[in-house]
Amino acid sequence: MSWFSGLFAPQSNVNEASAKEVQEMLQSPNGRTPLLVDVRERDEFAGGHIPGAVSYPLSEIRQWIQELPKDRPIVCVCRSGRRSDIAANQLYRAGYEDVTNLVGGMIAWSRERLPVER
Repeated sequence: MSWFSGLFAPQSNVNEASAKEVQEMLQSPNGRTPLLVDVRERDEFAGGHIPGAVSYPLSEIRQWIQELPKDRPIVCVCRSGRRSDIAANQLYRAGYEDVTNLVGGMIAWSRERLPVER
């Protein structure tokens, strides 16, 4: 990447993980199971989500951003990974240090044939 193109590259301060990596995090016996925050709209969430995920739509982030625990890892998820990246970066800027974006979102999760709850 040239210095010029680097000027326009998105800057992210959060971790990124694949669907399989997130699945491993959820099954980790180390006691640091992440909180899955699904930032899609509620009707999208109702259509299918990762088991154990909680629904906090990105459109309502100002209302819920301070409700999440700061002492627990957080994984943000959406349909494709774009909204969850925005949410994860906003969480990071609000003082949440252990934040991860699920790259590819529910599309990637479904491609890996990982469990979905309806």
